[in-house]
Amino acid sequence: MRARLLILASAIGSLGWGAVLPYQYAYAAETRGWGPLIAAAASSVFSIGALVAAPLAGRLADRFHPVLVVVIPQLFAAASVGSLVFVDSPWVFLLGMLGFGLGLSAAAPAKQVLALRWSSGEARRKVFAYKFTGEALGMAIGSFVAGLLVDLGRPDGLNLGFLTAAGGFAVSSALIAAAARGDHGGVGAGGEAAASGSEPAEPRRGGALRLIFADPAMRWVAVVTIALALGFYAQFESGLPAYALTILRAEASTIGLAAAVNCIVIVALQVIMLKLTAKRPAPVLLMGVGAIWVAAWLVLASAELAPGIAPALFVMSFGVFAVGETIYAPVLNPLTASLAPRGMEGQTLGTVAALQTAFSAAGPLVAGVLLGAGLPGAFLGLHLGFSLLAVFAAWRVHRHLRTRRLSTRTEVLPVVSAPTQPKAEPEAAAPECSPASR
Repeated sequence: MRARLLILASAIGSLGWGAVLPYQYAYAAETRGWGPLIAAAASSVFSIGALVAAPLAGRLADRFHPVLVVVIPQLFAAASVGSLVFVDSPWVFLLGMLGFGLGLSAAAPAKQVLALRWSSGEARRKVFAYKFTGEALGMAIGSFVAGLLVDLGRPDGLNLGFLTAAGGFAVSSALIAAAARGDHGGVGAGGEAAASGSEPAEPRRGGALRLIFADPAMRWVAVVTIALALGFYAQFESGLPAYALTILRAEASTIGLAAAVNCIVIVALQVIMLKLTAKRPAPVLLMGVGAIWVAAWLVLASAELAPGIAPALFVMSFGVFAVGETIYAPVLNPLTASLAPRGMEGQTLGTVAALQTAFSAAGPLVAGVLLGAGLPGAFLGLHLGFSLLAVFAAWRVHRHLRTRRLSTRTEVLPVVSAPTQPKAEPEAAAPECSPASR
């Protein structure tokens, strides 16, 4: 029941993202007349807020009850985005967007911690998958409803979006607080052991990054995460739409259709994909995600060769990306948490999320430089390379984990010491079925 409430709360909280972020650029630049510099800065400070908040909140989620680390930042985000209704200065608008980004991103790693705590075994992938699907659906609903109701021709035209976001965060916080009633487990997040407090946290010596990435498998998981982020998510809101408009000469409505198809495919396939991949190792599945995204970039590349159907191929590529997302969402965070140092699950998730955000923030800049210079081939080739890197990194994770499993099995086998004296009786010989003789 707690996991279901968490999924519902995550979906409702995502309404704010969909109701505000797709429209804030036009609102700041044109509706309020503050210009493109302030509008771009608003997106940047939102990302800066995410970069600062995620690792700090992850550390707090390991030390305090993660419900508090979800509820307090989300209420702060609600207050920040709600205050934008009264803003008349561009600098105050930037502060509000910074608070929005801080609160939204600070809650994210703590929600992952709760998903770990409130699930176990085979149900864990389902919880992460449905949580991701709920967030995608919430964003789509928020964006769709706001698109019908906001009026960017008036200075108060986005107020409904701001209030929707604030209300969504408040309701989400209330649901999570209600779900936490009776949860008196330990503050750690590493599944059942950490929730019960039976496993002590490892001592923290040295920097967080050094502790987290001391494990080669964890390092390659970070590479997978960054490569997959650069291979799609960093370009979802800017680079890919710019490519469609400037290179493929597609209509603006095509971009909206592609985003809608992406969401529909996620919702339609998530349950099916869970069943198909339930018994597969997480690194193998991540290799599959990278391969699927390679295919998506090849579809995009073919669009330039077929101008007549280029818009259709662009929309199709978003559907292909979504197939990979249905695999990516249920396995990446549980895999990351399983490799984290004991008692540092939240900090690990937050730090990896911050790395992902930091590299993703460079996505719009890269797209602007390459597409602005008339180099669409370099744009496509670079992101094709990122997807191939993700395949290679996931393969390295698979190798490290397989070696670790084999080493563990060898260590637990009993060792039969050699006799010190010759055996007088044949019966004294070790039986052929003993573990040491296999």
